[in-house]
Amino acid sequence: MPDGTAGRVADLERRRARAVAPGGPRRRGEFGARERIERLLDAGSFTETGLFVRARSSAGDGTHRPYGDGVVTGHGTVDGRPVCVFAQDSTVFGGSMGEAFGEKTVALMDLALKTGCPVIGLNDSGGARIQEGVASLALYAELVRRNVQASGVIPQISVVLGPCAGGAAYSPAITDFTVMVDGASHMFVTGPDVIETVTGERTTAEELGGAHTSNAVNGNAHFLAADEEDALDTVRELLSYLPANNLERPPEYAPAPPPAGEPLDEVVPDRLGQAYDMCEILRSVVDDGELLQVQELFAPNIVCALARVEGRSVGVVANQPLHAAGVLDIDASEKAARFVRFCDAFGIPLLTFADVPGYLSGVRQEHGGIIRRGAKLLYAYAEATVPKVTVVVRKAYGGGYAVMGSKHLGADVNLAWPTARIAVMGAEGAVGLLHRRELAAAADPEALRARLVAAYESTHGTPYLAAERGYVDDVIAPRETRARVCLALRALHGKRAPMPQRRHGNIPL
Repeated sequence: MPDGTAGRVADLERRRARAVAPGGPRRRGEFGARERIERLLDAGSFTETGLFVRARSSAGDGTHRPYGDGVVTGHGTVDGRPVCVFAQDSTVFGGSMGEAFGEKTVALMDLALKTGCPVIGLNDSGGARIQEGVASLALYAELVRRNVQASGVIPQISVVLGPCAGGAAYSPAITDFTVMVDGASHMFVTGPDVIETVTGERTTAEELGGAHTSNAVNGNAHFLAADEEDALDTVRELLSYLPANNLERPPEYAPAPPPAGEPLDEVVPDRLGQAYDMCEILRSVVDDGELLQVQELFAPNIVCALARVEGRSVGVVANQPLHAAGVLDIDASEKAARFVRFCDAFGIPLLTFADVPGYLSGVRQEHGGIIRRGAKLLYAYAEATVPKVTVVVRKAYGGGYAVMGSKHLGADVNLAWPTARIAVMGAEGAVGLLHRRELAAAADPEALRARLVAAYESTHGTPYLAAERGYVDDVIAPRETRARVCLALRALHGKRAPMPQRRHGNIPL
């Protein structure tokens, strides 16, 4: 040990240099753990924690105990707002979680909870550190427990920048949002080699759990980034919509002027079966026409997006007629239910646009659990206490009408366009059921069918029966939509909706 202050300071600097030095070679084209943090946070804002924490002995003899143990932890700011962040370092034991690694990460989670700020995890790990045995597994469980404690209290964002395998994959699954990099990120419980050994199936890491698979096929990820810079940009953009914690309001910005574009009166086609892009309507309502779509590639028959209206964050849920006529199936229901619950947890108002033929029928959907899993969206809307504004654009049939932000599930303001058709089912189906015998006995069944369909459309195929009963607060011209949504959200800004005291509900998982 060097004598005197100068010697001790010099020793400190040498230790710091050793602590921040890479543990080994990087994969080609990737940034180091600290470089990733620097690119994510505001310049000069990062304060590292646990710099001198050392790995437990991997060899059992006290040797090879690198500083940091393969994870960099600390806090800083994004756009001047505090965040906590950890970055796994693949150059140290392949980024695998050891005991000290886990303890540092858990301590950071505890700090984020105490200070009420978002936590961002930059994941690049091979999983549990085999050499440390059950200690590594114990810390995975501790981390997941912190994820659960933080759920609905602080936003949690996972960024997968390399492998995320085994137990390492379950923490991102519990966090609110996961960002993956195309061609570089992989997330799965067991890798291709193990699967081939156990089941005989041959696959690749990309096919099994690559970024595109996780975004488009299994829905494990929420955003697909082109590269690491794009992934970190996505995190910064996402944070701009979110509050620091569940006790604060989302950030507010100067109100933007109404989006430029064509009036909405001509967007919906006259023919009921003709598709159109719901996003065209959404962009005409939200500030600057900007939508940050969540799980854009998964269940594209429903749109979930963060946006702003008059400078304030909103969560948008909308059926997308371009895909399967906007029908609700298992994937769409689960995607939207989780998004609705996230918005409710963090005080983000819900703006719903309905054009839905109902729930998807079929043997595969029934066997897959459409009743139980489709009920999740009903539960989420009924549970939500944030301001809820709904616009019925075109068809709203059967259970689809009820689930998509209806007045009966607690929506505060319900509007409908004159093109809305609110009924148990479409005219063709209804006429076939109600007038089966008449049609069978008619001399010209097609002519009779056409008359009956027209009669049904003129009554049940309008929003006015629902408006008569107060299920729709007003029928508005499409061009009035943004103005009316703004008025509704302003009126609901101070909404209070206390719920009965309970431990928690029992959502149909």
